[in-house]
Amino acid sequence: MNRSPSRLLARAATPVAALAGVLALAGPALAHVEVESDGAQALAVGAVVSFNAEGESDTAGISQIRVALPTGIAPGDVTLTDGPQGWKLAPAADGYTVAGPALAPSKAADYKIKVRQLPDAKELVFKSLVTYSDGHVDRWIELPQSGITPEHPAPVLKLAAAAAGATPLPADPAASGSASAAPSAPASASAAAAVSVSASAASASSPASAASASASAKASDSSSSSGNAPVIITVVVVLAAAVVGTVWWRRRSIGS
Repeated sequence: MNRSPSRLLARAATPVAALAGVLALAGPALAHVEVESDGAQALAVGAVVSFNAEGESDTAGISQIRVALPTGIAPGDVTLTDGPQGWKLAPAADGYTVAGPALAPSKAADYKIKVRQLPDAKELVFKSLVTYSDGHVDRWIELPQSGITPEHPAPVLKLAAAAAGATPLPADPAASGSASAAPSAPASASAAAAVSVSASAASASSPASAASASASAKASDSSSSSGNAPVIITVVVVLAAAVVGTVWWRRRSIGS
């Protein structure tokens, strides 16, 4: 059977068009943030983790990348070892930000961080927000669901099992130093507590000592609060009058 050239060309063009459509759909998915680490292993110490954030804009360059760290990695345990010229790392409450002069349009932002110790996990998710010089933000934060790759997948680093005998490192000495340097209870409060304990001990061992301590406390209170002076004077006058009245009544009773 003879077939016209036009029909042959049309049939040949059909699979080519279908392939082109597939490639067109797959094109945007290729641009994302990738993460990798040589010999990534759970509980690895001093691991260097590399990131590659592809530039998706033809008119604006990447100027900042905000990363939420996975559980088990503290912001203080991360340092920037390599990145675009002029870029610096700033810790945040739940991760870090690397930022600097905007890169050229379509240029990828490559940088590396050093982690004090990787956690004991099978994989680590580094959700990332990529900001461009024109203010546009790409949110690479989605996780696969039911085996389907999302449109904006978060970078995920697979970890091998921990080496035999590997254990978590002790607390960061710098963090411990900060904790020990944190303000504690005021010295005056500690001293007051010590005085209170001493006074209680004195009261238990000797009534005279307790009376002396009580008198000293009253004297201290009166000297530290001049506003109470009129009240104290009134109390003293009443007590004196009571003593005089008691002496007079006893003498009268004896005389009668």
